[in-house]
Amino acid sequence: MHMRLKFLPTAVYLLTASLLYLLGCFGVTMVFNVPFNDALTIANPKSTEGAKLWAKDLTDWTFWNHVRTIAAFVAAALVTLATNAPPKI
Repeated sequence: MHMRLKFLPTAVYLLTASLLYLLGCFGVTMVFNVPFNDALTIANPKSTEGAKLWAKDLTDWTFWNHVRTIAAFVAAALVTLATNAPPKI
């Protein structure tokens, strides 16, 4: 049991980083950013509806892009902590 406990913090950091990256980066991209981009692709930029869609999506897309950026940064920090943690003897 003692052997498993000494690797637990590293495993928790790596698992948390993996989930955060998977959900916060890949998941947000697939669920939010791609549909925004697809809607903008088919919208006529010279129409009133296209302009309204762009204005709304710009705010929403930027928010979710910030979520992705923060998730990637925190995931990278957790991996750094896990790989640089001193070994416990």
